[in-house]
Amino acid sequence: MNAISASLADSATMLRRNFRHTMRNPLTLLNAIIMPIFLMFLMVYVMGGGFSVGTGYVDYATPGLIIMTIGYGIGPTATGVNSDMTTGFINRLRVMHVSRAAVLNAHVIATMLRTLVAITLIVGVAFLMGFSPSASFPEWLGAIGIVVLAALAISWLTVAAGLAAKSPESAGILGVPLMLLPFLSSAFVPADRMGPGVREFAEYQPFTPIIETLRGLLTGTPSAGSAITAIAWCVGLTLVGYLWARATFTKRA
Repeated sequence: MNAISASLADSATMLRRNFRHTMRNPLTLLNAIIMPIFLMFLMVYVMGGGFSVGTGYVDYATPGLIIMTIGYGIGPTATGVNSDMTTGFINRLRVMHVSRAAVLNAHVIATMLRTLVAITLIVGVAFLMGFSPSASFPEWLGAIGIVVLAALAISWLTVAAGLAAKSPESAGILGVPLMLLPFLSSAFVPADRMGPGVREFAEYQPFTPIIETLRGLLTGTPSAGSAITAIAWCVGLTLVGYLWARATFTKRA
């Protein structure tokens, strides 16, 4: 078995380990679903009537809530990665023929799969609330691609933050900015309607072009400019997270 095959086999083993942990603690998945659903009901039924966005508010808010769902599922990943480092699990792998990098790969893949399950349920709830996208099949494929890229970027940043944290508790806190940044984007209200300072921040932070691209694809009005910007942000953040995680992992493991 060559090095690549061995690494893939080790990653599959670690992935099964992470799935067992998830099954033993289903609140990990439920927490990533309940909060976005609560926000959806709050924004659509309580506050949605106060916004005029030129379309049904559930159609406007759903793309932002999809991206926010990614952020609400990362806490257990940061804690789990840090726990692997601080409890000696990684050290035990040193005396075994196991690729230590497989641990990180498995955490990223498990986080993305949990996130996609949560997003599927969120979209289902959105349809029940009147969500009516007008995307064509290619636009649906583009929307799925943007969501996967965003989930990959956030997953690697979360893994890197978990490795850099000193304890599992602080690791969970490091993921909070990724949960809060979408609130300061165009997730719930157009950026051009925000006050000075906040408007500029919303326009130039990564979540706004990602959400706008997803919104354009789902409403059948895609924009090449925002799509290029969104993809660039996703690729850049993925690279930053991967390199940060790899450097920290090499240093600490």
